Amino acid sequence: MTGLLLAVPVKNLVNAKQRLVPALSPAERRELARAMLEDVLEAAVAALPGSVLVVTTDPQVQALARAAGALCLTESANRGHTAAVAYAQRQAVARGAAGFLTLPGDVPCVTAQEITVLCAALAENPGVVFVPSRSGKGTNAALLAPPDAMPLTFGEPSFENHLKTARAAGLAPRVLELPGISLDVDAPDDLPVLLERGPATRSAQLLRGFPSGARSARAR
Repeated sequence: MTGLLLAVPVKNLVNAKQRLVPALSPAERRELARAMLEDVLEAAVAALPGSVLVVTTDPQVQALARAAGALCLTESANRGHTAAVAYAQRQAVARGAAGFLTLPGDVPCVTAQEITVLCAALAENPGVVFVPSRSGKGTNAALLAPPDAMPLTFGEPSFENHLKTARAAGLAPRVLELPGISLDVDAPDDLPVLLERGPATRSAQLLRGFPSGARSARAR
């Protein structure tokens, strides 16, 4: 669909990926978070040039977003993923966008083709499309038309909650299974899957160079 705004909420990179503490050092987690965001932005900007909005408080993330060709929406405080998405939804409405898509910054295997397929799946207005996480409990992509078709609330079990909220609002949600988008790298068990699904991504190439990351990825 046209007239779409894609929002990518990003926390600061300094304390990123705390659940990977058993597998990666602080510096490795920070570098991996940056590489994953770069992978996401590359795919997003290729699919929707001029329509990608990064929501963050982090100046480093803002610089990275601009370098990738994305726009920036600065939060006054880091209030969490759900609040950042709601802020971006309001911006989409204010800017007259026909639709709103949100992706997290930690799905490095996403491709421009997957984003195009996702956007094409929204054939109705109003309408909603969701892509679940690999576990089936989280929501890794939400596409809404209009942008305020329904509120979005993240954190497991957000996927089932989103389906219920959509149906309660009189919407018929579509569900897509997209392997790149479904992999959000949060825990040590996700690292070998990253190497398997996205060997050519910046994130996988970086991970293979980490002594601790390579060990943890092999020892699944």
